[in-house]
Amino acid sequence: MRKKISLCMIVKNEELNLTRCLSSIAGAVDEVIIVDTGSTDQTKQVALRAGAIVISHLWQDDFSAARNASLEAASGDWILFLDADEALEPGTEHALRQAAEEENEGYFIKIINLIGAQGSIETSPDLVFRMFRNKPDYRFRGAIHEQVVDVILEKNSQAKFAIAENIVIRHYGYLNQQILEKDKKTRNLMIIRKELDKSPDNQILHYHYGIELYRSDLFAEAAEELIKAANHTDPSTVYFPKLLRYIALAHYGAQQYDNALEAISLGLQFFPNYADLHYYGGLIHVEQKNYAGAFEWFQRALSTPEQPAYYAPFSGSRGFRAHYQLAQLAEAFGNEEEALRYYILSLQDNPNFIISLSAIVHILNPRKEPDYTKQAVEKLCDFCTADAKRLIGTVYFTERAYPLALDYFEKIEPESMDDYTSMLKAICLIQEKRILEAVRLFGAIPQGHPQYPLAKLNEILCFWFDKKRTKVRVLCEEFLAIGLSPDTGSVVSILKNSLYKRNSSPPAFLEAEGMSLIKDIVFRALDLNELQLAQNLLAKVAKQSQKENALDLARIFTDYGYLDIAKQYTELYLEEHANSPDAWCSMAEILQQKNQYEESCLCYRRALTLAPRQPQYYVKLIRLYQKMQQELLAEAVQKYPDIAIFSLLQGEATSK
Repeated sequence: MRKKISLCMIVKNEELNLTRCLSSIAGAVDEVIIVDTGSTDQTKQVALRAGAIVISHLWQDDFSAARNASLEAASGDWILFLDADEALEPGTEHALRQAAEEENEGYFIKIINLIGAQGSIETSPDLVFRMFRNKPDYRFRGAIHEQVVDVILEKNSQAKFAIAENIVIRHYGYLNQQILEKDKKTRNLMIIRKELDKSPDNQILHYHYGIELYRSDLFAEAAEELIKAANHTDPSTVYFPKLLRYIALAHYGAQQYDNALEAISLGLQFFPNYADLHYYGGLIHVEQKNYAGAFEWFQRALSTPEQPAYYAPFSGSRGFRAHYQLAQLAEAFGNEEEALRYYILSLQDNPNFIISLSAIVHILNPRKEPDYTKQAVEKLCDFCTADAKRLIGTVYFTERAYPLALDYFEKIEPESMDDYTSMLKAICLIQEKRILEAVRLFGAIPQGHPQYPLAKLNEILCFWFDKKRTKVRVLCEEFLAIGLSPDTGSVVSILKNSLYKRNSSPPAFLEAEGMSLIKDIVFRALDLNELQLAQNLLAKVAKQSQKENALDLARIFTDYGYLDIAKQYTELYLEEHANSPDAWCSMAEILQQKNQYEESCLCYRRALTLAPRQPQYYVKLIRLYQKMQQELLAEAVQKYPDIAIFSLLQGEATSK
């Protein structure tokens, strides 16, 4: 006779998650017992519609009490327990039924934790104990991170556990939005502290408390708690690898890099092929500016074998993330060809790792090399779906390669366009001087819509770039009337008056929000060859606001070849940031483009004095010396064509 399986759950206000969970177990279990601890939404109704038995339970800050209430009502031979933010992967029914027929007392099941936010979700596998025989003696213990394995072993020392093959749970509870909605961190810390007051020697509690502290960014305290747990934990314990990794991560988060490396070294003595430890070792060496060491650690991470699930490996630590970090190192040393190779490997390992795609596009320079960039990127990726076109269009938009971005946005079918993509498309249309089309798209966004302020501002810019003073003034007055933040209102007021030569308004002091808008408008004005508009706009901004953002402004003007203006803004920045190596490097690059090589060398030298462990400054200076050498040799050969040594040296320099 087939063994009966009971799914037992505890829930509160889970109407959004519960449907997904209960749909995933349809046909895989024989009954569903749901203990509700005080829902005020439609959770109970969702459960009842799915055929579940619903039991109301007074919440007492005790997960075990609630779990055990569900066990008391279960009639199956086996208990499977899930949380509402979890779901069984499709195709699990047969494997679950097969496990119930085996001679084991309980099962560990692979769980895939989904981490991050929509659009940038990563995965982290783990092993969790989730299925056991339904016996009266087997009850949960612990107010939080409740356990039943230890209880089973206490009641039955001969109990056999196994890993349930081909059963996978997907866990959605670590997604950023879920954590924000439930405020899990605060709740969990409060409950664990209460439990530790009762059981100060409970090492599992110390372990979970340390992890919750880590998730709350209390890194130094987390390291202390996790070390307490590690000192009294058997290395054969299933969570011991994770415990050692969290100790290293807590020290890393607290910027205690030597302690972190010590923890990693200890962890590798127990688990020499633990990819996460090699990967995080690489990150720490990067922080310490030990780039050769970092390179070795990332290479070791790549060479590790497939990780067992109980390591709970971080997604990509032995693949796309390690390749990405190696690419970053190559870029730091000015080796763009090697960087591209590693970025491509990263993208091949995980086509959804958009940060690598963005880095590839950035190196290819799509604004200045659009055709080559498009051809190269399309060899790497297939952009046939609406989502793919939206993605690459957004990447090009970020790089301000507006024609390329528009090309992909226009290939998206109207029914697949979302409001944000329409906004980006309209901005591209402005930059292509297709004003009427842009205005039509902005006008389709109603007041009250989240995108309305951005649409209204860009509608104003349509006419501002076209120097339509009256239209700009009318639109600005309408926009100001709806009520704006002080910074945005100041920017709109600047736009309103900037097209008039006679304007007595004093320059506006802007905070970060306002200057971000100003820098974007300047960028787009220069993209449209409207230098005078950009300068007129900046003339309406207070000198102090310009000073604080002068380095960014210098880079914008440098990017469009206005080197004299860029030099002025860099000098302005250096007035109050004389010890900024980035500013001296920017000045060196400007002077180099102006063929003022000696002055450029001095600026690179100043940057190196201020930041002697930044390799890119050395690379840039070495390449400048090489350029100077080649030009000097060319001049010598031209003046003294009969002197063989100059031709010989020129040949040697060229061959290098």
